[in-house]
Formats: sequence, structure tokens, C-alpha cells
Amino acid sequence: MAIVTCSDKACTINPLKMSQPIGGSFAFLGLRGAMPLLHGPQGCTSFGLTLFVRHFKEAVPLQTTAMSEVSTVLGGYENVEQAILNIYKRVKPEIIGINSTGVTETKGDDVEAFIRLIRQNHPHLKGVPLVYVSTPDFKDAFQDGWERTVTRMVEVLVDPVAAATPRDSLRVNVLPGCHLTPGDLDELRTIFEDFGIRSSFLPDISGSLDGHIPDEFTQTTIGGIGVDEIATMGKAVWTIAIGAQMRRAAEAMQAKTGVPFRLFERLCGLLPNDEFITFLSELSGKAVPKKYRRQRGQLADAMLDAHFHIGGRKLAIGAEPDLLFDISSMLYEMGAQVTAAVTTTASPVLERVKAKEVVIGDLGDLEDLAKVRQCDLLISHSHGRQAAARLDIPFYRAGFPTFDRLGAGHRMSVGYRGTRELIFDLANLIIADREDNRQPTPATWRIVDAGLHVVPPQPN
Repeated sequence: MAIVTCSDKACTINPLKMSQPIGGSFAFLGLRGAMPLLHGPQGCTSFGLTLFVRHFKEAVPLQTTAMSEVSTVLGGYENVEQAILNIYKRVKPEIIGINSTGVTETKGDDVEAFIRLIRQNHPHLKGVPLVYVSTPDFKDAFQDGWERTVTRMVEVLVDPVAAATPRDSLRVNVLPGCHLTPGDLDELRTIFEDFGIRSSFLPDISGSLDGHIPDEFTQTTIGGIGVDEIATMGKAVWTIAIGAQMRRAAEAMQAKTGVPFRLFERLCGLLPNDEFITFLSELSGKAVPKKYRRQRGQLADAMLDAHFHIGGRKLAIGAEPDLLFDISSMLYEMGAQVTAAVTTTASPVLERVKAKEVVIGDLGDLEDLAKVRQCDLLISHSHGRQAAARLDIPFYRAGFPTFDRLGAGHRMSVGYRGTRELIFDLANLIIADREDNRQPTPATWRIVDAGLHVVPPQPN
């Protein structure tokens, strides 16, 4: 059991965590025809928009209420009203998702009351869902913003269902954590389809942020789950939550509709996927397709091949709690030692991370721990690259944001296939580093001539 501690530094030196409002907006980006709106100054929105665009390399819709010094002090009703009216007039969204920021939370704006007054004064907005979520950026982190926003979506957008209502025996709701990529969601959807199960993902970033080019340009999100489909999620037979962060949303779904849920805290690794595939087989009443039996064998073989390179390595990982738990658990099962673990916010899974200690801190803490404990590999998002360079160890980019490499949205770590790809990526990174910098070769051998004089290696 890991000991969870908090960094006691007076200030953050090199930030690891992203803010709650960005996590909340990320969740709204998984809805079709959505326009996320941050209630705060323009700078808060510009910062988040920059991260999204650099990570996904796509146009990302994100608007702001543009609070000024005066409106912040006097109250933001007029800014919220004007922003909603402008968005409705110009882009006709299917839903407007509103997240608060630190400035407006400090002031104490009652945005729910604002929305009721706006609807009263503007009846033509009746058909447009306006979902508000409190996500102050002076507390908690990216994962918390996603968790609160998805839970609020369930509370507001899903229609209540009576307990006696017939269920669709082959339909499931899927509540994915923010640590899953569009590529992960596509892989999961394929697995469900191969078992004959229809799945509704909330939110579904695989439809809106998977890098496809639409037939027509739109100023809202270009895909994702629709508001009409969300409303009918109470007719499903099961809810599958992925990541501990989604427990609260799954409980809200069960409380409102009576749909039971199954929580899978991780889907990276051999045993978690055995449990997942077995559950789907029992749910659908179908035998496991030969495709997944073969993929399981391929993963087991990959684990054997990569064990010689990953086993015994000392790892430093900095990530959101669910991503940290996911990757570190899989690598521990491969024989690696997680000797430096830093995360962004509290979570019940942190005590079960396979490490002696987990620090809630920043990348400065991760670099210090990795240096003291002489780690062989550092895993974090792109802001960790300078620390890895200073430590002179290989660096694997995982999590949000990954802005200095292409294809971040298409990476996979779920299922047998995704786990295999992750293992190969990490093992090849270690192999390449050893070959380039650390493994002696004939070109680096010192030569002793007959006169016992040491001759330095000759350049190629």
C-alpha cells in the first residue's frame, strides 16, 4: 500500500496538473453540436484553448463570458446572458456547457439563478440545454473537472426511468475517464460491437476529437453523442464505468434510472482485460470471439518478449490519478519498479499504486525523486520533457497535453491490443536509449596496441 503525501512547497515550480475548468470543457467537447463556455476572463479560455489545439492539432470550439475587472466585482449576469445569446444566434448549438473559473467562483456568481432568469427573459432558448458545472481552478485538477461535468450531464440530461420499465438487453452505457483517448474509445466500441452490444459513450470524444475532416465546417463540435441519445441512456441494461473517477457519475445514473453499473478501474494489462472480456461474454451470452483469444495470446507473448527490457527498471511517473494507476499497475506486473510517483489530486486508487509513496505535487517533485532514486525512465505529459533531458533518461509522453508529437489522440492503451502497443513502445524506447548511449559496442572499445598504449576509439 502506497503512502500518499502532499508536497509542502510554498509554490509550484513546474506544474503537472491542468485545471478543473479545462477538464470540464474537455467533457463537453464529447457532445455533438456542443459549445463549451468558460465563465471567466478571456485569458482562462485562451490558455485552455491553446492546450486543446496543440494536443489534438484540430480546431476546437471554446467560448468565454469575457469577464472584466468591473463585471467581476459587480457580478457576471450580463456577461453570461450576452454570451449565451451570441452563441445561440451565431452557431445554433445543440447544447451549451458552462464551466466556472477561479475568478467567478471567488466572486460567488450564482450561475444557476442566472440561467433561470435568462430562460425567463428569452423564451426562444427553451429548446437549448444549458448545463452549468462549478469547477473552480484554485482547487482540484483536470480529472476532477471531467468527473463533475459528466456527473452533471447525467443529472440534467438523462431522462428518469421507472424501475419496471423494460430494458434493452444488448445496450450498455459507457462512462469513460478523461485518461482515455479517442483511439481508446474507438477500440472499446469495436469490442462491444464484436459481442453484439450497442454502446452509448458519455462523453464520446472519439466522435469529435479523432482528427477526421467533416464534409461541412461547423463552429460547434463535429461529432460525439447527441443530447437525444443521452436522454435515453436510462433504457440500457448496464452502465460500464472506466476509471475510479467515473464512480460518482455511474452512481448518479443508477440513482436516476435504476441502471446497475460495473466499475473497471483500469483496462490496461492482461488480467483487467480478462475480467472485461468475460463480463461482456456473460452479458451478451456469446462466446469470446477467436479474434480476442488470439489477441490475448499476442499480448502474453509481447509481455514475455518485453520483460527482458522492462523488468527491473526503475520508473518515474507523473500523471492524473487514474492514468498513474493504470500505467504503473501494468508495468509493475511486467516486473518494473515504480520508485517515483507524482500525481495531481486526491483519489481512492492512489493508496493501491504499486509504489512506496505517491506525492501530490508537481514536475519539480517528480524530477527530484527521479534523480534521488536513479530512475531509468520518466513517463509524463509533454511538460516533463525538460526534466527527462536534465536527468538524461528516456522519456515517454502520456496524458494531456502531448503537444510535441503527432497522433496523441490515436494512441491506445486499452484492451489486449492497446496494452500490447504500449508495452512495445516502452520497451523499444528503452532499447533505443541503451543502444544509442549506454551499450558498449566495438566502436566504443578502447584498443591496446603491442606497446601497451591505449588507443582511443576511432571515429566512423
